[in-house]
Amino acid sequence: MTKVLDNIAAIADQLRDQAPEAERLGQLPDGTARLLKEAGPIRLLQPKKYGGFEAHPREFAETVMATAALDGASGWITGIVGVHPWQLAFADPKVQDEVWSDDHDTWIASPYAPTGIARPVEGGYIFNGRWQFSSGTDHCDWIFLGAMLGDAEGKMAQPPTMLHMILPRADYTIVEDSWNVVGLEGTGSKDIIVTDAFVPDYRVMNGDHVIDGTAQREYGARETLYKMPWSTMFPLGISSAVVGIAEGALAAHLDYQRDRVGAQGTAVKDDPYVLFAIGEAAADINAARQELLSNVDRIFDLVDAGKEIGFAERAAVRRTQVRAAWRAVTAVDQIFARSGGNAMRRDKPLQRFWRDAHVGLAHAIHVPSTVYHASALSSLGIEPADHLRSMI
Repeated sequence: MTKVLDNIAAIADQLRDQAPEAERLGQLPDGTARLLKEAGPIRLLQPKKYGGFEAHPREFAETVMATAALDGASGWITGIVGVHPWQLAFADPKVQDEVWSDDHDTWIASPYAPTGIARPVEGGYIFNGRWQFSSGTDHCDWIFLGAMLGDAEGKMAQPPTMLHMILPRADYTIVEDSWNVVGLEGTGSKDIIVTDAFVPDYRVMNGDHVIDGTAQREYGARETLYKMPWSTMFPLGISSAVVGIAEGALAAHLDYQRDRVGAQGTAVKDDPYVLFAIGEAAADINAARQELLSNVDRIFDLVDAGKEIGFAERAAVRRTQVRAAWRAVTAVDQIFARSGGNAMRRDKPLQRFWRDAHVGLAHAIHVPSTVYHASALSSLGIEPADHLRSMI
């Protein structure tokens, strides 16, 4: 274990206190980004060669939860930006050096949605596109962007091939005022535009190979951490942030309700209906936490033992991640609905946690339909169709 969790605990008050300012700015204040860099959560999955910790993914998840329980935006950025060093660890060593050699605290943004086209040219690609939802992007100096392989005319090549492009800050534009939302406002998840950028071959990863594990094997990854399935690791930070936000909501609710008297004149401590809801919500949020952690523990142990993680197993992992997030947010709804009108005021943190939880649940990684469908078919021994296999 590292000391990163202790470092987060040491700045807990500062992370809580800056949350309203992060919402007002629509991104983390510069001071908050510095605090997180000093605490080290973004380096948990980073190679030791570049000042990282190569920590167990459970510790990463626990740290994301702890951070999100203090401030949803800080936890969300920790979960999303924090997983990018894991992937860069099996990218071309030349781009690893470019990103980390001068500054081990360099942050990398995303998103991976393949909304760009990469047209092959000598030595690399000419790249164009626009992307939404680049969390924490104002504090990042590099970015992973999803793309589809193009043909000579710049149209999508056939058969479709997904790419992950790695670009420095000078090669893309952040679109200001493109993050106007009801929750997770402090994440600054703005749009990105790339126009005719040249991306050399060594800064390009085959996205399909990253997801199915081919890229890790071809790189020759030896550490168990970097052999983990993408579909276990990439959603882990996102789902952990949502569970952590739910934990923060529960803590804020308890703090608010402790001495509260309801509209009927009954102290909450004497109201069996509210107390029942609190008890049930606490159990469900804890269940979500434990399921998410035991899920990643189990896969890590299997990979460490040299086992191959097949599609059915990956689908079961995704099913657990999705259900954990939904269970946690549903529990938040139960206590929020019993908090009374004054809990809705902007100076009460509970309403922010509630908004953040719902925006976090809306991430594509938490859509249950195709994940549940694919995992159910797999459990019956039936091969799911290609469109059900996305992000698994």
